[in-house]
This record gives sequence, structure tokens and C-alpha cells, in this order.
Amino acid sequence: MFNLSSPIHVGRIIRNSLGIILLGILFILGISYFLARDLPSLEQLENYDPDLVTRIYSADGIVLNELFVQKRVFVELDKIPTHMQNAVIASEDRQFYDHWGLSLRSVARAIVINTLSMSYRQGFSTITQQLARNLYKSVGFEDSIIRKIKEVITAIQIERTYTKGEILEMYLNTVHFGHGTYGVEAATKRFFGKESKELTIDESALLVGLLPSPARYSPIHHPERAIRRRNTVLRLLRDQDFIHVSEFEEYRAKSLESIQEFTKRGSAPYFTEHVRRILEKEDEILDINIYRDGLKIYTTLDSRLQTIAEDAIMQSIRADQDRLNRRIFNDREEFENLAYLTIYPEDTVKMMMKGEGKLYKDLRDKLLVQCAFVAIDPKTGGILAMIGGRPDYHDQFNRAVQAKRQPGSVFKPFVYTTALNNGYPVTEQLLNQPVVLNVQNMDGTWVKWKPQNYDGSTGGLTTLREGLRKSMNLISVRMVQEDFAPSEQVKRTAQRMGISTDIRAVDALALGTSEVYPIEMVSAYAAYANKGVYSQPFAITRIEDRYGNVIKEYFPQQKEVLSEETAYLMTSLMQTVMDRGTGGSARWKYKFNRPAAGKTGTTQGWSDAWFVGFTPQITAGCWFGVDDFRVPLGPGQDGSKAALPTWARFMRDAHDTLDFPVSKFDIPAGIEYVEICSVTKDAPVPACPIENEIFKIGTEPIRKCKVHQTR
Repeated sequence: MFNLSSPIHVGRIIRNSLGIILLGILFILGISYFLARDLPSLEQLENYDPDLVTRIYSADGIVLNELFVQKRVFVELDKIPTHMQNAVIASEDRQFYDHWGLSLRSVARAIVINTLSMSYRQGFSTITQQLARNLYKSVGFEDSIIRKIKEVITAIQIERTYTKGEILEMYLNTVHFGHGTYGVEAATKRFFGKESKELTIDESALLVGLLPSPARYSPIHHPERAIRRRNTVLRLLRDQDFIHVSEFEEYRAKSLESIQEFTKRGSAPYFTEHVRRILEKEDEILDINIYRDGLKIYTTLDSRLQTIAEDAIMQSIRADQDRLNRRIFNDREEFENLAYLTIYPEDTVKMMMKGEGKLYKDLRDKLLVQCAFVAIDPKTGGILAMIGGRPDYHDQFNRAVQAKRQPGSVFKPFVYTTALNNGYPVTEQLLNQPVVLNVQNMDGTWVKWKPQNYDGSTGGLTTLREGLRKSMNLISVRMVQEDFAPSEQVKRTAQRMGISTDIRAVDALALGTSEVYPIEMVSAYAAYANKGVYSQPFAITRIEDRYGNVIKEYFPQQKEVLSEETAYLMTSLMQTVMDRGTGGSARWKYKFNRPAAGKTGTTQGWSDAWFVGFTPQITAGCWFGVDDFRVPLGPGQDGSKAALPTWARFMRDAHDTLDFPVSKFDIPAGIEYVEICSVTKDAPVPACPIENEIFKIGTEPIRKCKVHQTR
């Protein structure tokens, strides 16, 4: 037996014990060192940089959409209500302000509870430990001793690096609340549709109640559980004297009526997708990540005009779709010839077209009336509104910027512009009689084609103004054939005014047979409204980082493409279209009575219907058709009936909503009004009936009228 009273033996025991303790310490230090190699560096700790939501704003300050990997919006601690901060501390870490990253009291409590229950029922993670998991992937989320040690080490480092306020701020901006939201600001937007600074006590308690298990306590999927969990957090707030008993009783009785069941869809989806595609091209150039950097993207779009455009589109879409449905349902031959019937039963097709069932993509492509709409500020080129397809069936194909369609008669102004540039006055006359065109088929063969006026009429000599007013095909073709506006020159005019698609310099181009993008047609017309200055359409005004620093600003890109005189002459011709021509229903039916100019367009076979027009403040254009151009809108569905109503409703309501003053188009110094004979268009003699017409100075008629000359 050992003699414990012997100094030798006591010393040996002490040395052995110290050795064991030292070995234990060295083991722990070794393990800690080993694990710490994979943990975040001091630099990473000091440069906290979470992924944040990039927001796209309208020109009038509305959030149109958000881009993100994880939906997280950063908000400073002083912008988060104190009761939200208290709820987190009361529920998640009541010793938060007293510990150094690890709460020994919580650890001891967890050991006792878990030992007695023979199961894992009590955790001991502090807010700082949870933050360590949220911020750094190297810590991990798996249930293991190794992960816990990593978590504690990182938490201690965080406590040494940041203040308690900074730690709480980071935690509230990174923690997961479920339904794809990270951080209190994103969660408040998702569940309550407001900012976190507006949170009430019960709403804060509800959000904090989600933290242990966002899926289990979701107020959307499990409202009863959410209420019970909310009330538990309220009770903790009461027990820790953060709220009074009376407040506890008041808030625990509240229902969940304010919860948003569905995430609000972003506004102007086609426009924001257009913006996103632009931003993706800027990523590498500007060294930004649009999905992680929390950027602020300010755009040209006006949310008020966007809403007006969508409402106007839907009114026309519904009417056009009803007409298409009736025609197809009543025309047995056409109905049976459509390819989709080999896939779906007839009754199913009819039900889907009436909106009574899911509309499949192949049916949507063949049978849905589609649309494109663009409104532009003619002075800058800023896009004010954009719709790339039916608002009720949003897809990824933006017809405003991606669809190439035949423009029909909305192309004719390029023909007339060319003639005016060649020195012909608006009173120049051509014979309104049949012509023959050589037209190339899709297979490359050439055939003879005899175009006709829309109404089949012919006549005698017709002025340029009258030809455009009535959209006479024969006059446009003769202008090309008789070299008033040679096809190659017309092509160059269109290209100079922003048309980038392939334009074939043949006689048939006078009738708009070459395909164009809707946005380019609208921006080309904007040059007329802007006195001959073309503005390249743009969508973004500036990009800011999360701190409000400007990364890049965008400015109008402009060039003069027409003389001011030519632009005004064309504006005057298209005013006649509005006041007395094919666009007249905008006046008498839709009550849009401001000074305006525009042009209808219809393609052969009724496949495309257009209207493009402008005032001094807004240029807008719309297209209607079916994606499958072989399916026509139907007889009579021309630009004035299928497209103009949308344009007229939009322009009327847009000008009234933005309270634009009634403005006339400015008359350039190089334009003069001259009295002419209303019959011959020559200089009048005393017996002539008189009318006023506009001319470039130097092109007014000199020849005296011979018809009314008296001897």
C-alpha cells in the first residue's frame, strides 16, 4: 500500500494529474488548431459581406422587382424596432449581453436536461454561435461535436472582432425566416408587405417564433402552430419584463389576418427581364454580381404608365381573343386543320382557349392573341412602359424587343420621309392605279404580284398627304417604282432611324414586308416627335452599390437623322392620319383629342395589326398578332380595330394621369404655310378654291393653276 502521507507519493500524484491535465489541454488545443485551419480568417471576419437582394426601381421610386440568390435586404440596427431586438434576445439568447460567444450557464443547463431525458432536447447555441453558422460555410450545419467546436471557436473570434450591436445587426440580417427569405427586412416584406421599421410587437414575436424551425412554424402552411409559437415568444417577453402583462394579453389574442399568403409578383416583368439581361452584360465590365451585391438599379420606367398600358392591353386582348375563338370555333375547316388537334381533344382545346383550364405552351403559341407595347420619351429615348406579351400569360419571350414581325403600313413613313428628303413636296401627286411587283417566295422563286389598296379602290392623281391619310398601297409602291423614294434609299432611311433588321431593297418594301422589332419602330417614330433627332432607347439611368455609391450612370445616346423640316412635314402628314384618316377613331371613339400623329399598320392575311404614334411628350406603339403567323387575327382585324384602341386608351389616360400640358408640335423656321389651289395644288388664281398647305421654304408651288384661269 502507498503511504499517502509520504511527500514522494503525493508529489507523484500531483505530477501525474498535472500531466493528464496538460495532455488534455494540449489535445484540446491541438484539435482546436486543427479545426481552426479551415475556419474564417481574421480578414474574412472583419469584412463581413453577405449576399443581398438587388432591387430594380421605377423612375417614380417603386420597387419593380428583385434579383437574388438568397432573398436578403440589409437594414441597419437602429432601423429595426427595439421590440424585435428584444424578442430575439428573450427567445434565442437571454444572456447575450453578458457572454463572450459561449454561455457556460446554457451549456450546463443543456447537459443536465439532455442527461436526465436521455435525449437531445436542449441546445446551447448563443446568437453569436448561430451567426457563425449563418455567415461561414466552413462552420457547417451538420450535427456533430466537430461542428460544435468550430462554431464555438468562430463565435469567440466574432465577439473579439465586433461589438454586441454589430453582432445583433448581422444576425438579424442573415437569419433564415423561411419561404426563401433571409434577414428581418426581407421576411417583413414577405409576410406583412411592409418595412421592418413598421413591425408591431406581435408581428416581431411571430417572426422570431419562426427561427427554431421556419417550415414547422410557417404562418402560411401551419397558422395554428405559428400562433402558439408566437405566444410563447410573447410570454418570454413578458417574463423578462420587455412588455407589460396587459400587452401580452392584447397581442396573444390577435389573429394572423395580416399575413400575405402569396409573394407579390414583380411589376413590369418583361421590362425587368429586359433590364436583367442588360445587367448580365455589365457584370464583368463593372465587376459586379447582380444576384449577390445588393445593388440599386434605377430605371426610366414610370410605374403609373406601365399600369395604364397593361390595363389598355388587356381590354383589347380580351376582345381580340374572343373574336379569334368565335372564328375558329365556327369555321370547322380551319379548326380541324390546326395541328394541335392531333394532341388535344376538341372540347379540351375550346375550354383552354376560353380560359377555363391550363393553357399548354404549344396551344399558347398557336392560339393566343399576343401583343407588344412600348412607350418612349421622345426627347431622351427613356423607356416609359414596356409589355412583351399578354399580362395574363407571362413568359420569357419579350416580343417588344425579341419578336421580328412584318410592320405593314407603319413602315410607309420611311418611304414618305425619303421622298421628302429628295425634295418632293407633300402636294406631289401620283396616279392611284394598279401596279405589278416582282416578289420572291420563301423558296427563292419570283412571282408577279398585283397589290391593291386596302379597300380595293383606285383613282386619279393623289397627293402624298392623301396617300398617307388613306394608307394607299398603290401610292407607296409607285413612289418606290418611280424613284420618288428608291428602295435602296428607303432602306438607308429606315436604318438611319434605328431599324437594325434585314431590310430587302425591293419594291415590296413599300408595303412593310421586311420584319422589324417593335421597339425599333417606336424609337424611329420618336425621331419625328423629337424634331429629327433619334434617341437610342434605354432602360437604366444609374446603378448604385448597397451603400448608395454610383457605379455607373447612363445618358441618352442621340444623333440627328432628319432635318427638323422633314420631321415636321412627316409629323403633319401623320396628324392628318389621326384627324381625318385611318387613325380617326382615336378621336371620335376614344376621346383622345390632343395634338398627335400616328400610323396604322396591317399585314397581308391579317397576321399583324399595328399602331404607332406620338405627341410631343410620349411616343408609343403596339403590335397584336399570334406567335404562329400562320394563324391570322381574322378578316377586318386591322391596325385601326385591333391595335389602335390600346394606343388611344393609353395615350388618353397617360397624358391625363401625368397632367401633361396640351402642346402643339413646334413649327421650324424653315417651314411656311402657303395658300394653294385645293384642286390642282398649284399656286392659286383668283377663281381657285383655296386651302393652306405646308412646304419647306423653296419648294412651294410656282406654277399658276390653269384649271381656274379665266380669260
